[in-house]
Amino acid sequence: MPDVTNTASAVEDAIAPPTAGAPAAAAPTQEKTRSLWGDAWRDLRRNPYFIVSSVLILFLLTIAAFPGVFTSASPTAGDLVKHYLGKPDLANFGQPDWLGYDGQGRSVYARMIHGTRASIIVGIAVTVIVTVLGGLVGMIAGYFGGVVDAILSRIVDIFFGIPFLLGAMVVLQSFTDRTVMVIVGALAFLGWTQMARVMRGAVITVKQADYVHAAKALGASTSRILFKHILPNAMAPVIVVATISLGGYISAEATLSYLGLGFASPTVSWGVDISTAVDQIRVAPHILLWPSIMLSITVLAFIMLGEAVRNALDPKLR
Repeated sequence: MPDVTNTASAVEDAIAPPTAGAPAAAAPTQEKTRSLWGDAWRDLRRNPYFIVSSVLILFLLTIAAFPGVFTSASPTAGDLVKHYLGKPDLANFGQPDWLGYDGQGRSVYARMIHGTRASIIVGIAVTVIVTVLGGLVGMIAGYFGGVVDAILSRIVDIFFGIPFLLGAMVVLQSFTDRTVMVIVGALAFLGWTQMARVMRGAVITVKQADYVHAAKALGASTSRILFKHILPNAMAPVIVVATISLGGYISAEATLSYLGLGFASPTVSWGVDISTAVDQIRVAPHILLWPSIMLSITVLAFIMLGEAVRNALDPKLR
């Protein structure tokens, strides 16, 4: 007797559309089958915004991973003799003193370089957590519908009604030691709702496809349908939102640190430096300028990347 389970799986694979990373079957005319992901990658390689933002992000990731390559100066060691000493000097480009010193005699350049790590870690960690958590909730709600959808949607609405920054401030206020994990947890705790809504809408659309109905008719398990057929074909809008949101989480961390509810000294962060520099903007504007520029460039790079990905994955914009 033939194996019915293996036969059903083979028929499912034949019916289901090619997903990201899967080799496309050759057509009778020997032409490769075109897919959404293949077309998107082809468009991205020709998009100058994608190229510029990718180079910037790669450079920022390199700084975050290897700050010692870009400066040998300590970001926390200060010399009060150099109190607010120096202004930007291109002749000493790359040296610890080429951007001057802050009120405690610490190198502005060294702090700008080392502050990259905290912001990048927070942004990436929060994005990964909210994508996994929100994506899972949205996928379950969108696929099962009915009572399950109603309950999960009401939970999402409750969290969505809490102002993001205000809620994060309230949560962080209850912690005296605000480490990276605490800040990531606070931002992720309130930031997953948007991802859940996006995933829910995408799953509701995808589950109406013929290949999903065919998989159900062939007796495929729920987990197989969700993770083999629905998830790969519902990820496009989630990836776009996650990429754009990453810059927003970096900005949120800097805002919380500026308000005194995020990182605090001796942790090196752009938000901490901006908060410290505000009171001395007339005396030494350069200590406010450089961390602000780095923060703006980082947020802009991720927003540009998200826009490029959105344009490539949205068929309406082709």
